[in-house]
Amino acid sequence: MRDRPVLVYDGDCGFCTRSVRVVDRLPVRVNAVPWQEADLARLGVTERRVRHEVVLVEPFSGRVHGGAAAVAALLRHCRGPLRLLGGLLALPGVATVVEWVYRVVADNRHRLPGETPACRLPPERRPGQGGNHR
Repeated sequence: MRDRPVLVYDGDCGFCTRSVRVVDRLPVRVNAVPWQEADLARLGVTERRVRHEVVLVEPFSGRVHGGAAAVAALLRHCRGPLRLLGGLLALPGVATVVEWVYRVVADNRHRLPGETPACRLPPERRPGQGGNHR
């Protein structure tokens, strides 16, 4: 069993990759892996899901959080005030607003700093499409 959360992100997206570099500086132990290199079946997630949103797979239980809920869950694994922020982001009402913001950012990530040419491609034409990822 894994003893750390696994954060699965889009390794072909510069914005996503830069965001993971921020996670590397947080007071949390997490295994961050691009979905293109992950054993998605073992993690219990589908390629379709990880193309749509970042996911966090909990250690031991294998529970999967996606999108803004993944960000909140990641913060709850941190130490100090970030743990409280993660709890706040998961509150009813707050979580709805945070998910809306997440979707706006995710749907427009190709316009944000750090984007790569792969971000501009339609999902079916991005690298990794048609591979053996599940």
